[in-house]
Amino acid sequence: MNYFKVDRKNLEEEKRKLEKIYSEFKIKKFSLNMSRGKPSNEQLDLSKEILKNVDDDFVSSGFDVRNYGCLEGLPEARELMSHLMGCSAEDTIVGGGSSLSLMHDVIANFFIKGVNGCPPWSSQKVKFLCPSPGYDRHFQLCEFFGIEMIPIGMNEEGPDIEKIKSLISYDDSIKGIWCVPKYSNPEGIVYSDRVVRELANLKPRAKDFKILWDNAYSVHDLYEDIQIANIFDECVKSGNENLPIAFCSTSKITFASAGIAAIGCLGENFKSMRNYFSRKIVSFDKVNQLRHVKFLKNIENIKLHMKNHAKILRPKFEMILNKFKNEFSENKILKWTNPKGGYFISVYTYGSAKKVEKLCKEAGLVITPAGSSYPYGNDPDDSNIRIAPSYPSLEEIGKAVDLFCLCVKLSAIDKILGS
Repeated sequence: MNYFKVDRKNLEEEKRKLEKIYSEFKIKKFSLNMSRGKPSNEQLDLSKEILKNVDDDFVSSGFDVRNYGCLEGLPEARELMSHLMGCSAEDTIVGGGSSLSLMHDVIANFFIKGVNGCPPWSSQKVKFLCPSPGYDRHFQLCEFFGIEMIPIGMNEEGPDIEKIKSLISYDDSIKGIWCVPKYSNPEGIVYSDRVVRELANLKPRAKDFKILWDNAYSVHDLYEDIQIANIFDECVKSGNENLPIAFCSTSKITFASAGIAAIGCLGENFKSMRNYFSRKIVSFDKVNQLRHVKFLKNIENIKLHMKNHAKILRPKFEMILNKFKNEFSENKILKWTNPKGGYFISVYTYGSAKKVEKLCKEAGLVITPAGSSYPYGNDPDDSNIRIAPSYPSLEEIGKAVDLFCLCVKLSAIDKILGS
């Protein structure tokens, strides 16, 4: 039914029918949390052998992994993780189990010590460019450090590069930009080679401007292996080796928050971060690094491993997308992305996203809070919602998407009716 072509009386009748179905959902006491992009138990089981592959052999590259030392990480672990970021092993530091923690460390270091010969950020006004919709935890980090966020619109090639170039050309308080270049969170956009090259050729007024390159989904293809331009290569070509700082982890490859994470950076950035980590820790968990090296082996094996993840994830994404197509192709009250990888589907409601979230919650379905994909939680159109299909079973997703579609319709009808 196209709600925009239905007269008010019939639309009110349609609302009553939908409210009856909604009441039945509430009576059934449906309960499901789809608010975060968590791997399912089935995905986690793909890596359970990792816990068995370090028994009595604790030596790697001459290091006893049970002891202190090797601050930058085991050589084999540095080599492994470098391929997820596109830099060399020599430019890689393997840290703990969280890339988000490493992002925090980078910002903390620059606030305390500064970088590239510039004063500490704590003594300056600091702003970040934030492609939006984007990753809520990037935005939370900015809020924690008191960094002013400037939203940057996204298109099918990535962030609005012309706006980026304009803003950084005159404002030296803009110190960085967040980027999720492959399967961006939540849109699933893959940065075009042109956008990567344009970013690598930026001429920021701030000498300590950084591109924070979050490779969260670099091998998380649902279908074919999509390649993007290498930010490090492009920055070296343009004489901007100090622009990019890359991050990655195995949290959605092996175990969430119990994998290994890494940072990749060149020149002064590497020296600065190594110096920071040397004051923070003697060495990271090399036992876990060795486990991962023995299990994952190399980038080719990682890609094979991720094909097994894709087999689990693909039906979940397709179930939701097919439901959206069946329910909303005619009435146009919901728009959605069709990601080829990553962990999310991004939708735009005609009615209030906050109302959709509220209706879902009252009927037992917890979704990502409306607005969270924007700086300060402020979606100017109150329309975007991030859908996270990974954790629930197919049966649970079937029920959840039925309820979600119902709530989208109720919210849209209310807007059309002006109620």
